[in-house]
Amino acid sequence: MSNQDLLKRRSAAVPRGIATATPVFADRAENAEIWDIEGRRYIDFAGGIAVLNVGHRHPRVIAAVREQLDRFSHTAFQVMAYESYVALAERLNALAPFSAPAQTILFTTGAEATENAIKVARAATGRTGIIAFVGGFHGRTALASAMTGKVSPYKRQFGPALPDVFHVPLPTATNGITVEASLQALDFLFSADVHPDHVAAIMIEPVQGEGGFHVAPPELLRALRSLCDRHGIVLIVDEVQSGFARTGRMFAIEHSGVEPDLVCIAKSLAGGFPLSGLIGRRDLLDRVDPGGLGGTYGGSPIGCVAALAVLDVIAEEKLVPRAEAIGVRLSERIAAWGQRNDLLPISPPRGLGAMIAFDVCARRGDAEGDGAAAKAVCARAFDQGLIVLSCGTQGESIRILVPLTANDALIDEGMAVLEEALSVVASTE
Repeated sequence: MSNQDLLKRRSAAVPRGIATATPVFADRAENAEIWDIEGRRYIDFAGGIAVLNVGHRHPRVIAAVREQLDRFSHTAFQVMAYESYVALAERLNALAPFSAPAQTILFTTGAEATENAIKVARAATGRTGIIAFVGGFHGRTALASAMTGKVSPYKRQFGPALPDVFHVPLPTATNGITVEASLQALDFLFSADVHPDHVAAIMIEPVQGEGGFHVAPPELLRALRSLCDRHGIVLIVDEVQSGFARTGRMFAIEHSGVEPDLVCIAKSLAGGFPLSGLIGRRDLLDRVDPGGLGGTYGGSPIGCVAALAVLDVIAEEKLVPRAEAIGVRLSERIAAWGQRNDLLPISPPRGLGAMIAFDVCARRGDAEGDGAAAKAVCARAFDQGLIVLSCGTQGESIRILVPLTANDALIDEGMAVLEEALSVVASTE
């Protein structure tokens, strides 16, 4: 069996609507390395799109899952509950980035987390309006894609988006948007399209994921908190990609000191097993009647024990400070690349902790991004054994999501490959 054979089978059996970044098929993986079915090794700077903060197949996670499989794999929490769900909720409540009493409900996907956050906000406020940010990504289901602040490929072919969802720009230096301009756009929105007393929630990623790893400025988050308090609006932070030590805090919102009302979680929560959740103020979550929230697979016992192991690993292996150290290592090297004329022009690095990205620019000294060039860099890196992904509104950003359990030697090896992929010589081959 070869990668080419499987590509042919995939083409016939799987619709092209689900894209795959690389033309190979995985056979096995350990920590921050993957081997394809033909035996070729790759360094993993994608982490399953921010799912593997504790690496592939962490022994603690695998041991917990094996033990659970010997007991039971599914009951549906709504039919017969199990201790691991309650234990995980207790652990997450203790980690909640707000001071009010917390509760947690568990689901399966990130989109379920964001959509259920809106359900809770609407039930608690009796309102329906939602405000999100340009460039934000909140999932591909109907309401989640309506909240996502990017048309192609998430909305373009699917008809009208669900109503009562509004977008304002996120302050970014790349786009020349200041905090003042973003808040002014919010004022214009309140004047032209939706009154604050119609708005149930404002949803924001503390660090945009698909949008290019742009960090929401603390002064913006403080202004949103004040506005929400003034108008009775629920402040929701989407930590699906930025949570669980990735940014050098358990949750990225902690960098700002701002307390949200609801926190959407998924991805690295369970170390590669499907699990998501919503951590929120108890007084908000308890506004939903029994049966109003849930899902057949939500809070799977396999995912719950995996997540409990992940939280142990983060604490015991000190992955929060490790993320800070990785981020410094990555940022220093990327910043040095930006001073060189033998590499493609790039922006300075940005992000928090080990959630780092940079743009491939159209011209040296110009902030305009070049999505085609970034895609080519990722392809060249892959050819040399590195899996790395692009993102951004035009695909111009290269993001690094290496597992936090990777050692420095492996990270340096991957960065050397990325440096070579950025070389002007390579770009003209």
